[in-house]
Amino acid sequence: MAATINAERVEVIFRNCLFRDGEDTREHVKAEGIMTNVGFHPVRLNGHKVEIEAMLGELPDDFKKSGGGGMSFLNACNDKHGNQWTGLHVRMEQLFQLGIGIGKVEIPLPRAVWHALPGGMPYYIIN
Repeated sequence: MAATINAERVEVIFRNCLFRDGEDTREHVKAEGIMTNVGFHPVRLNGHKVEIEAMLGELPDDFKKSGGGGMSFLNACNDKHGNQWTGLHVRMEQLFQLGIGIGKVEIPLPRAVWHALPGGMPYYIIN
């Protein structure tokens, strides 16, 4: 079966990778977002790495460094087949933050210049 991006699964993985009450957060994996910044639990995040990579691989090729070299956040609601996988910006942000956490996604421009980009949203590159 071909990989797909599933909005509910993104949320489950994202929440699972956050710290729980009482856990030591000193070794967190930081992931900057548009609206929120998070620190992920490194062991749980690494446990989801393959699935996160598979979902990122389903985004349009223009997001990929080897494809279009990066694309606006606003285009991440559709997969590479043109199907809308989510209507929620928060799910798109969570997927990119998970990708940042595993070292697969980068934001090439600093927040200070995002206002000059379409919709004031950052570009993302999937490595």
